[in-house]
Amino acid sequence: MNMVRAFIMVKTAAGRATAVQERIQEMDAVLDAHVVAGKYDIIVEAEAEEVYTVIHTVATDLNELDGVVDTRTYICLE
Repeated sequence: MNMVRAFIMVKTAAGRATAVQERIQEMDAVLDAHVVAGKYDIIVEAEAEEVYTVIHTVATDLNELDGVVDTRTYICLE
């Protein structure tokens, strides 16, 4: 079965990127998470069996973390 992979950009409140990254890395579908410089503070790579799982479980759960201000989810097409 092909897995659905996504990259999720996460914007955090000032000074919260490292703490949020640590929480994100504990999530089941998350493959990796990096604190980065730029418009967003963290880039998350996630993988699941279905698009719904990536969008609902990962993206929705990310938005509920304390310190997360905004997210953008990009589903890989290949």
